[in-house]
Amino acid sequence: MRNLREVPSPRPEAYDRARTALHTAMAEPVAAVVRPKRWFSWPKAGVAAVGAAAVAAAVVMGTTGGTVPAGPSDAAPQAVVESPLVKLASEIKAAAQPGDSSLIITKKIAPDGSLYVVYTVYTDKGQVFHGDSVKSLAAASAKNDDGAHPFDAKVTAVARLAANGDVEKARVAMITASGNALGLGLSPAEADKAWADAQAEVAEMFREGGKPVPAPRPRPTGVELENLIGNHLWSNTTYALFVGAANAEVRSGVLKLLATMKDVTVGETDVNGQRALTLTGAAAIQGGGGSQVITVNADNGLPFSSEVVPAKDSADPSKPSRVKYESSRVNLADVVAGKI
Repeated sequence: MRNLREVPSPRPEAYDRARTALHTAMAEPVAAVVRPKRWFSWPKAGVAAVGAAAVAAAVVMGTTGGTVPAGPSDAAPQAVVESPLVKLASEIKAAAQPGDSSLIITKKIAPDGSLYVVYTVYTDKGQVFHGDSVKSLAAASAKNDDGAHPFDAKVTAVARLAANGDVEKARVAMITASGNALGLGLSPAEADKAWADAQAEVAEMFREGGKPVPAPRPRPTGVELENLIGNHLWSNTTYALFVGAANAEVRSGVLKLLATMKDVTVGETDVNGQRALTLTGAAAIQGGGGSQVITVNADNGLPFSSEVVPAKDSADPSKPSRVKYESSRVNLADVVAGKI
């Protein structure tokens, strides 16, 4: 943040989960955020809005999508239960998948009231191209301006692992996708060291930023620990959905992983005449301020939207927000030509 020009514009879901991420960040160590060298510009928003949003994005990526340490040392894996998500996941994986890339269009109201639209293409080879319009997306793709993050590839690979049957292994891998400060599978001594090392890294980040270093915290246990593990599993899994929804294997694996979570409830609704499922992550795993509701197509699992619903009984309820998604399979050559 010392140099705003080097801060990437936030992804739309940053606003949805910034408050939750902040609550989580206050309870545990957070490692450094890996940023792309270049990013597309934030259209129509002022510098102040960009700065505030970038902070939110940094926190979200740092705690749920970048390099967050996660996973308790005593957490027992949960078996996949038969649910609408498991059935839908199997149907998705069996479906044909055209094209060589996934196109994700996200729409969100920016702080200044304007519509914030992001176009992102994820190729099956692992490249990622961003734009704030069809034209800028085509230009980035044509120049091979690859903005791929290692974390994107990691969580989507874990989702594919779940899709192909090893759900329990994938569940642990998703929880610890960017670190294991809470010591999953480690001895007590190793877990304590992992936690201490992570806290030391956080302290260094504060010092580099010229901020007071927070007092060390004991490693979470009990309910706090379980809620944190639920937060990381939900956050990293849904992140994989947001960035890889148009890939059938990723979508299938995400649904199977969400089906293992006791803090996720599945409901039914209708979106513009289409059957849809609502996947609600409880407030307890979102920092307590509110729940997150992801709505997906009941026939193919593609996400329609992600919404934050404030908790009425919270002393600090979240602010309501919503992001809309459009996901489809495309050919990269068509994207370069601006034909999407």
